[in-house]
Formats: sequence, C-alpha cells, structure tokens
Amino acid sequence: MLEWIIIGGGIQGTTMATFLLKSGKTTVDQLAIVDRNGEPLARWKHCTEVISMPYLRSPSVHHLDVNPFSLQKYVEKADWNNNFYGQYKRPSLQSFNEHCAQVTDDLSIKQAWVQGKVTSVCKTGQGWEVQLQNKRRLAGKKIVISIGIGEQHYWPDWALQLKQEHEGFIFHIFDGNIPELTQLHGPITIIGGGISSVHLALKLSKIYPNEVTVLKRHPFRIHNFDSDPGWLGPKRQRPFRAITSYQKRREAIIHARYKGSIPPDLHKVLMNQVKQVLLRVMDVEVISAVWRDGYISLRDKNEKVIQQTGTILLATGFKSSMPGKDWLTPVIQSHDLRLAECGYPIVSQSLQWGPGLYVTGALAELEMGPISRNISGARQAAERIVNSL
Repeated sequence: MLEWIIIGGGIQGTTMATFLLKSGKTTVDQLAIVDRNGEPLARWKHCTEVISMPYLRSPSVHHLDVNPFSLQKYVEKADWNNNFYGQYKRPSLQSFNEHCAQVTDDLSIKQAWVQGKVTSVCKTGQGWEVQLQNKRRLAGKKIVISIGIGEQHYWPDWALQLKQEHEGFIFHIFDGNIPELTQLHGPITIIGGGISSVHLALKLSKIYPNEVTVLKRHPFRIHNFDSDPGWLGPKRQRPFRAITSYQKRREAIIHARYKGSIPPDLHKVLMNQVKQVLLRVMDVEVISAVWRDGYISLRDKNEKVIQQTGTILLATGFKSSMPGKDWLTPVIQSHDLRLAECGYPIVSQSLQWGPGLYVTGALAELEMGPISRNISGARQAAERIVNSL
C-alpha cells in the first residue's frame, strides 16, 4: 500500500507532490500521481502552447517549488536575458516550464506517474482505493484530489448547435482536436474577451493579417491579476475565513475574481495591432449562427448579421460546476462528504474532506478563496496540507 495517491498531475497535483517529497512526508516510491496524460503538466503545456503565451500573468515567486525564490535563482544561474517582465517579474513561459522540468526531474516525479482515467474511489479499512478505466487498482493511506475545471469547456447554446450541424468550422481553443492554426479556413472569429482570447488573437493576426476578429460581450476588463493581490495573504484571507455561510463565501469568490480580465500591457499590445488594422475587436453578443456554402453568418439578438466568418474559435472559458462529478458523486454519497449549496466541498482548514482525503485547486476554493485555482493557490494548499501532517 502506498502512502499517498494524488489524482491530477497538472500544476496543482505536481505542486502537491513536490511539497510532500521535499518536506520528507513521503518518498517517490510511496507516491502515485494519477493523470490521464502521459507526463506532468501536459494540459498546461498544451493550453499555453496553443495561445503562445510569452509570459505568465503571475509573478516569479509563484511556481511549483517550495522555495519562493527558486525560479529566480534558476534563471540567474542559467544567465538568461529577458526572462522576467515588468515590475512583478512575470516569468517567461519558457523559463517557467524549464524550471518545472528541473524540479520534477530532481525529484524523479515521473517514477510515481500512473497514466489513466479514474473511474471510482472508495474507502478501505486502511485508506483509499482508486480504480482506473484500464481496471488497474491503486491502494493508498491518504489521497489528494487535485483536479481542475480545465476539461469542462464552456460552449454557448448557439455554438453547440452549430457544432452539431456543421462540425469542423467551430472549436473551443483548448479542445484536443483543434486543427493546426496555420491551416484554418479564414476569416477567423475569436469569441471571448479574456487573456486567452487576446493571446490567441495576437498570434493569429501574424498568420492571418486583417482576417482576425475578436467578438466580446463587454468592454475589456483591465487588471494586473485575476483577483486583488490582497487575497494572497491575511489581508483578504482572514476576513474570508471568518465568513461562516458557505453561500456568502461563494458570493465573495465570484465578486473577487476579475473574470475575463487582461493585464494592461497585453491590452496595449492588442490595441496597437488594432490601430495597424491587423485585427478587429467588437463589443457584441452573438445569439445565433447560420452556415451556408462554407461560411458562417454570426447574428445578434435582432437577427442582424454581425459578420461572416470561415472559422470560429471559442475562448469562452470553462463551466464552473464541480469537476469530476461522474466518479466523485458515488464517493460523496457513500462517505457522507459535505457539500455546500453550490455543489463544492466543505473542507477543514487543512483541506481535509474526509478521513485521509484532501483536496486542492478548484475543489478547495470554499476554504482557500479565489486564488485556489491559481499557482499561488496550489502552493498555499500544498503548504497547508503538509503543515497539518
């Protein structure tokens, strides 16, 4: 029997593994990290590569390693230039990913890797058993569920209908089956006004000058980060933890998140591209879409044609419902695990949901607050769990 099983090998799960191993709470031979992908951070790498994000939004002290200055030291040792951007020292994607690779290699994390899809989890006398789709079973004393909402792509109703009727003309940008971006049927329309949409628009405007349009329902929401930096520490966290109503905690999280926002520097770059007529940006909401002869007419609430396009790329984010419902629901019912009205776990301050069962990431947000899904949240969650052992 293993000491620890971590379900999810993205930023959250890999950070958890790093903190467990570096704190000496377990060894790599007593750990399993279960993920449907073949290597750590596979989804992260895929999504950031699709949009060609040059720099992270978060500062250099937010990464997988325990020492906050580990990434800065790594870059200094490598003697790279231009690997931090702006006053918050936002790391380049390349330096962040290479630092992640060094951390995981140093800890031999791939030795603990188990590729597979979880189908069920159940409590045993000594701990927990995880069953995978390939029928493999893993037994562990303690388990951490570190899954996110990244596979719950949000599709507007009109987009779902168009996909069902004319597949091949509309994609969510984080779909695994999105075609090669250099082979798209133009002109191209990106739906959404957040950071992923803007990065993608800048990338595509170089490949398809004057053939890219961004359609968004609201003016750009410009913020350095996706929530107030006060949420990183006691200034915002202490009053949040004092809220006893989980419904009010959920309201606080929704209010605190700068959903669909972009940092000022990215907005400036985008507006320069617009001035040069390399791409267009429009504030309008699409209500329906009609396909004819290889092109799609996008229409507003008055049935007025907004524009005609060849390919639609949705940068519409993710559904907010609790991830992993298909296999988590039986676990919740069998072991009387507590849920708030919003459907998310009610956990202890140490992020314990049941005996020997912990959560990080999205599942921990009613305790961690709006930073829970971020890299900073991954670090703080791992630290909380490790310090409670």
